Amino acid sequence: MQKSITIIIPVFNEEDSLKELHVQIVRVLEGKFSYEILYVNDGSYDGSEKILDELSNQNASTKSVHFHRNYGKAAALAEGFKLASGDYVMTMDADLQDDPAEIPNFAAKLEEGFDVVSGWKKDRKDPLGKKIPSKFFNFVTRLMTGVKIHDFNCGIKMYRNAVVKTLDIYGGRHRYIPALAGQKNFKVAEIVVNHRPRIHGETKYGGGRLFHGFFDLVTILFLNRYTQRPLHLFGFFGLFCILIATGCEIFAVYDKMANEIPFQQHFALIVFGAMVFVLGLWFFSIGLIAEMIVAGQQGKEDRVKNIVG
Repeated sequence: MQKSITIIIPVFNEEDSLKELHVQIVRVLEGKFSYEILYVNDGSYDGSEKILDELSNQNASTKSVHFHRNYGKAAALAEGFKLASGDYVMTMDADLQDDPAEIPNFAAKLEEGFDVVSGWKKDRKDPLGKKIPSKFFNFVTRLMTGVKIHDFNCGIKMYRNAVVKTLDIYGGRHRYIPALAGQKNFKVAEIVVNHRPRIHGETKYGGGRLFHGFFDLVTILFLNRYTQRPLHLFGFFGLFCILIATGCEIFAVYDKMANEIPFQQHFALIVFGAMVFVLGLWFFSIGLIAEMIVAGQQGKEDRVKNIVG
């Protein structure tokens, strides 16, 4: 049975690339797949909106969604995922650097039993200023998430439809979609793709993306590991603080008993120990409150299940 494919393309000020990109995609898909092409215009202020409307009117399999302002790539992908109806869902950038000729290769990889296939720009046609931070970003992400792929932020990826319907994408989380899928035990694979140099427009991403990506990674790791057991995190910091405080106070008492050093000489250490002890109790309190919130939410979910069942 022929698989249907939804191609999702976030667009932000790419008027010079859109027509050529559309021709290339249709050339690859026509006669091989049942398809829909979904352009998500992320608040472009050049001529992209007009071109996308023209493409949608010319091809019944093409749709365009327009945001009234720029919300970012994650919001564009989330909207596309919500609307996607194909068995397979592919994402690619609108700047012609992703090669539509790779589409059959991604579909073939999914047919092997994988749920997510991510592209790897092994021979990346970008300036050194983009490649070096990207290598560092990918190394840290592999290390922290345990998902062993080389290029998390590659724009061209393909998913089974069931995968994209489970993903909660916002902020900068689109950079970590393979990691998010891996956390949900979906099977993630990677293939080397042809990466082409940019010939129109300019990149939309600056150096600040590295710092934003770090905070997004911390958020993802926290939500994955500690959402259901927050006391494990806050309790660790609380216990660490209490151990430090206890060590400070024991040292002051020992010096008084063994060396007859008056407490006055350790006044700063004693005060520091007391403050750290209070900080440790504060961490424990935050953890316990978070546990109560989680338990309350779980109780609501259980009650809803009972009513529906």
